[in-house]
Amino acid sequence: MFRRYLNVTKPGIIMGNLISVAGGFLLASRGDVDPWLMVATLLGLSLVVASGCAINNVIDRDIDVAMARTRKRVTVTGEMSAKAAMAHGIVLGVFGFTLLAVYTNVVALLFATFGYVIYVGVYSLYMKRRSVYGTFVGSLSGAVPPVVGYCAVTGQFDAGAVILLVMFSLWQMPHSYAIAIFRYNDYQAARIPVLPVAQGIEKAKHHIVLYIAVYALVVMLLTISGYTGVAFMAVACTTSFWWLLMALRGYRRNIDVSGWARQVFAFSIVNITVLSIAMALDYHSVAPQLLVLT
Repeated sequence: MFRRYLNVTKPGIIMGNLISVAGGFLLASRGDVDPWLMVATLLGLSLVVASGCAINNVIDRDIDVAMARTRKRVTVTGEMSAKAAMAHGIVLGVFGFTLLAVYTNVVALLFATFGYVIYVGVYSLYMKRRSVYGTFVGSLSGAVPPVVGYCAVTGQFDAGAVILLVMFSLWQMPHSYAIAIFRYNDYQAARIPVLPVAQGIEKAKHHIVLYIAVYALVVMLLTISGYTGVAFMAVACTTSFWWLLMALRGYRRNIDVSGWARQVFAFSIVNITVLSIAMALDYHSVAPQLLVLT
């Protein structure tokens, strides 16, 4: 019984978000870590993400059944009813948002709400099924966790938060396009208009290269703006440009496109994990800049 309640929340996605939330939190803390605030932020946002994933599984039942990688989800097999999954998602969301509301601040709570509404409402209910721009819209919700972690400490949306939001949004694009390429048949069968299916794999390759190139430049802004040090810059340059070179390999003649896309996808996870750890460790004490929301 416990297994189905866990599986419907997509624990892999939760773990990935935990790393980015912690990275944003520790970057903003700059060595002065409030352990209780960190636990509340990590747990609260994890519950919010779990809630969104559970409700997404309910919404996506009709397309999940058409995709090989999702047709064994508990909401598709009938192991868990849609009613139970929805109730589970709502309860998780209530607890998650309550934790954030009580222990963090208005800015962090607003961004968590923004990400939730975008993912569950705009992306899952509409954009994913109807527009090639669904990936871009989804990237906004995927970029929210590190911003929530950062803002939970600072209580304001400053230059550091802006860089994190843009950085993680850009990262989501090649990561998602790579999945859509090696899962091409799944997306085609489910009639999901992701870029490789709607406009072709060659165009998706161009977009992957472009987004990684811009992402590599944006990542450097953390050091240029004084939020991180030289060590972070070295790690960012090494991993991001290696990812870019890997993406450029997609233009080789007779390349196994599916295998190449899997490599780009796998290294995207390595890249963002390493950078999240690096920015948590190689922080600098800087005065907040460009205050937008306090």
